[in-house]
Amino acid sequence: MFDFIPAETAQTSIQPGRHDTLPQSEEFLRALRATGQDPLVLERMNNTTVLRQRFWGRIDVAMVNRATVHKPLRLLEMLQEEGLRRTPVILSPETPTPELARHGAVPLMGPASVARLNLAPCPDARRAALHQKWRNQLRHGESQSLRLTRQNMPVDPTHWLFAADQAKQTERGYRSWPVGLTLTYAQANPGTAKLFQAFEGKEPVAAILVLRHGQHATYHLSHSSDRGKQLSAHNLLMWEAMSWLSAQGCKTLDLGVINTEDAPGLARFKLGTGADLHRLGGTWIYWPPMGRLLAPLARLDRRMMTAGTAGQI
Repeated sequence: MFDFIPAETAQTSIQPGRHDTLPQSEEFLRALRATGQDPLVLERMNNTTVLRQRFWGRIDVAMVNRATVHKPLRLLEMLQEEGLRRTPVILSPETPTPELARHGAVPLMGPASVARLNLAPCPDARRAALHQKWRNQLRHGESQSLRLTRQNMPVDPTHWLFAADQAKQTERGYRSWPVGLTLTYAQANPGTAKLFQAFEGKEPVAAILVLRHGQHATYHLSHSSDRGKQLSAHNLLMWEAMSWLSAQGCKTLDLGVINTEDAPGLARFKLGTGADLHRLGGTWIYWPPMGRLLAPLARLDRRMMTAGTAGQI
């Protein structure tokens, strides 16, 4: 699955915590509330955020996304204590949590891996961590006459980056955040949504939008035109974002899921920054009315949800 990844690329040693991931951050919770949503917050479990949505107008579903689950059984019990006894719960832990199978959770999707970049404070250390080809592309970008800008994300749903991203989603058949949620995040958390752009003359050729949350950040949106690719503008912007985030005291940058089958070029780009692979915990469903009746079925699929088994969303 990751056959092109250099041998020195290893599983990350950075341990996730309460505020490391965007979906479990205070900033994301603030944005959700600003849109009128009312997530459940489990204060007795490190303020874990539980989303609640209704599908087809009649089916309520709860979702726990990118949370570190140290005590799976206690989490499931707590959800029932909070009134979700008859609500299906979709769990996507931050780390492999095969113990969920013992309590009746059924695997839906095997674990994916994300690229997580340690933002070393020393520029020389960051540059040395770059893979050789990526470093060469950075040098190429630095030799071009590109003008770089950094600003807070404009509250403008017609911004060219959103239009380009929507076109890319349509072309590749995937869905990301609604534009409205991204803009609400920027409004509810002033100064945390940073837009980096590269211009050739007056023409934008590449852009990266990063979202800060606590001492961490997430690579949220990006686009590079054909001309931008010729000028290695994306590498130059990423280096600029890495350097700025590090200077602001950010510890890590989450570059998102590594998908070598559908987006091998993007996977190489992300890993070329020197990022480590961090294995997630897959996706599970737990339906309290069935409870332990599903445990035997869950145990049949337990191996695919462990850390030692390759998987890809």
